[in-house]
Amino acid sequence: MHANFECDGDVVLVTGAVGALGSAVCRAFADAGATVCGTDVVAPAESDDAVPTPTFASFYQGDLTEDTQAAHVVSSTVADHGGLDALCNVAGMWQGGDQIHETPVSAFETVLDVNLKTMFLASAHAIPHLQDSDGTIVSVSARASLEGGRGDGPYRAAKAGVRLLTETIAAENHGAVRANAVMPSVIDTPANREMLPDADHDSWVDPDAIARVVLSLCSDATPPTNGAAVPVYGDA
Repeated sequence: MHANFECDGDVVLVTGAVGALGSAVCRAFADAGATVCGTDVVAPAESDDAVPTPTFASFYQGDLTEDTQAAHVVSSTVADHGGLDALCNVAGMWQGGDQIHETPVSAFETVLDVNLKTMFLASAHAIPHLQDSDGTIVSVSARASLEGGRGDGPYRAAKAGVRLLTETIAAENHGAVRANAVMPSVIDTPANREMLPDADHDSWVDPDAIARVVLSLCSDATPPTNGAAVPVYGDA
């Protein structure tokens, strides 16, 4: 049994909307009555067939590592739907395998751009609109951001940055915009199963379960929660 959260009439923008987690977040908000706007660097028709495509009120294709495109996505959402109530920063990627002294600069920059820069730019452009609506931001950090480890240092650093920017946004907008992060362990997606076929998939966390936590953090059920990094580890 799951708790029910209502977001009737809320305008929600989800980044990384055609990926496995982004799609789950979009479905959760749509089921709760929200007006769901999605954005991603690829169009839904170009996404992985293994991931069900959600239904969007509007979809804006754009590269959120580019400031002008991030600004356009946010302004288009507001213009098309009359405002913005929640931003869900789901866009991200994992890349690893190399130790720091073996990591190409291009790989470091890509991981930081996709995980951290997209969150920064989307949030920066959304905050003025969210201040008008007493809105919320929920961003996806990671359990791995809590400590160093071998082979994926740039990813850990990027997700730690997401967590710290979340705390900063919460502090800077106290009483106007709530900002929280979720910290999954390994997410049970088709891509992760293909990459790690011998892992214990049963211990991984379901995207739909993460989506329900994101939904709850954007709902009226959690008004005191601000600047938090919420563990979503499953059985890992």
